[in-house]
Amino acid sequence: MRCRAASTALLALLLGCAATPAPDVVRPHQPEAATGLSQRSAVLVREQAVAAAHPLAAEAGWRMLRAGGTAVDAAIAAQLVLTLVEPQSSGIGGGAFLLHWDGRRLDAWDGRETAPAAVDERLFLDAQGRPLPFREAVVGGLSVGTPGVMRMLEAAHRAHGRLPWAQLFEPAIALAEEGFPVGERLHALLRSDEHLRRDPAAAVYFYRPDGHPHPVGHRLRNPALAAVLRTLAREGADAFYRGPIARSIVAKVRSHPTRPGYLSEADLAAYQPRRREALCSPWRTWRLCGFPPPSSGHLAIAQILGMLEHAAPPGPVLVTGQPGPDFLHAYAEASRLAFADRAQYVADPDFVTSPAGHWTSLLSPAYLAERARLIGPRAMQRAHPGRPGGRPSAWAPQPEAPERGTSHLSVLDREGRAVALTTTIEDAFGARLLVDGGTGRPGGFLLNNQLTDFAFVPADADGRPVANRVEPGKRPRSSMSPTLVFDRASGELVLNVGSPGGSLIIHYTAKALLGTLAWGLDAQQALDLPNFGTTGGPLLLEEGRFPPGTLEALRQRGHTVREAPMTSGAQALQRHPRGWLGGADPRREGAVRGE
Repeated sequence: MRCRAASTALLALLLGCAATPAPDVVRPHQPEAATGLSQRSAVLVREQAVAAAHPLAAEAGWRMLRAGGTAVDAAIAAQLVLTLVEPQSSGIGGGAFLLHWDGRRLDAWDGRETAPAAVDERLFLDAQGRPLPFREAVVGGLSVGTPGVMRMLEAAHRAHGRLPWAQLFEPAIALAEEGFPVGERLHALLRSDEHLRRDPAAAVYFYRPDGHPHPVGHRLRNPALAAVLRTLAREGADAFYRGPIARSIVAKVRSHPTRPGYLSEADLAAYQPRRREALCSPWRTWRLCGFPPPSSGHLAIAQILGMLEHAAPPGPVLVTGQPGPDFLHAYAEASRLAFADRAQYVADPDFVTSPAGHWTSLLSPAYLAERARLIGPRAMQRAHPGRPGGRPSAWAPQPEAPERGTSHLSVLDREGRAVALTTTIEDAFGARLLVDGGTGRPGGFLLNNQLTDFAFVPADADGRPVANRVEPGKRPRSSMSPTLVFDRASGELVLNVGSPGGSLIIHYTAKALLGTLAWGLDAQQALDLPNFGTTGGPLLLEEGRFPPGTLEALRQRGHTVREAPMTSGAQALQRHPRGWLGGADPRREGAVRGE
């Protein structure tokens, strides 16, 4: 592996101008707690690499590439290790979106969870018809959707893999049996979580008898997960969806003492991934490609960037090495408009029709120019959805709701194939249900709480339904944004990027695109930039990363500004004259491995 140091002066400058937030500021809740920043250098590789959220996951993927595997082989091996070492963010009990490029064809593999057949749109309403508090809805079986990641990964492997299926499991099985050292981030998240230790199996596995999490450096072994992975390696994904593993999942969901759920063995047996057509849109000299609905990610990102072409202020965007107030104002207003459309239109395409008959109606140049004209010198109090194609909508807007954590990995192999995989169990530690897969051994894997990505209230006061309401078999709307960028003239892949972060994924990914493609930064420098964005409410700025003058200038324009940790976890691989530059978010434990 060869490395070149990225300019660390940029990060040092950003950290040096930190402002201390007022103690009485109310901070929005973030998907995962912040555990600090670390300085990193961009990694230069010649032809193949894995960028993942944990060094052990990146190493597992890199091992598959060294063995002659494809990008999909490496991504599967890395995902299986993430189940073990980053259980708060993703795993085999959740779902994922995988964007794959083979040099000619682009595929969007949808492994998003589905709602059980027995649910209805009142799933998250109490007996009086009021929505449950978010935290009450999350913890327990009620929020668990049918996990999709294993079926999807197997389907992608059949289409694009080269190494034997069982070989991809070897790193994760070895680590589960031998143990891995608990890192500072996992320890901090275990310490701060108030719900996970209430699950008896999770309490035994993650915590000591005195209720404290295992200390940093403790070698954590997971014999139950090792046994489950051995079964899946031997028998394929069908062993997850039928038989003892499936029965153990259903039993855990339905036996929760306060919030039992509706997931059934029939739901698991019936689950099928979707192979969808990727959404691509032009921007400047590039072609941005991302995931279609049920993801809202590419649509929102492309809308924001498209509107900024009409509304961005003249002059330099970066002021003293970071986005200045003029740019942040324009970006925030474009974001409000994009999120208003997102709330109105975007949901599972198997259940809702796209506006004007096709999703690209939200990205037409004329429509984005029309929307951009709504951006003025002062912050708008409320953004309303537009009418793409001039057609009215029968849907009611979905009220803003929390979205939670995920993980992302980017892979390139030496034959030019690429994978951008964003994977999740939704909230940190999901539904707080640890399943041993019927093995009777300590440990296991956590189940998702993905159903809370649906609208809790299914209709507005006038009875108009919300597009993203709960329905049997439906996939909840997502913000996951795995992204591949191509040069429009040559057709070459130039960037592979994505991030975790709930609904703020959209902004973290957009920042990486702007930094690398518009502002001339390398992958690491772009990820080092402070985070910013809004989902329609306050303008969020990464805590302690912007000078007081920027905050004051934005407030004078009418913005409600809130500082927040904004714990992104982006990974990026960027084309370079000598190969590829890899970057990993300094806010998490990510790493790049390659040659």
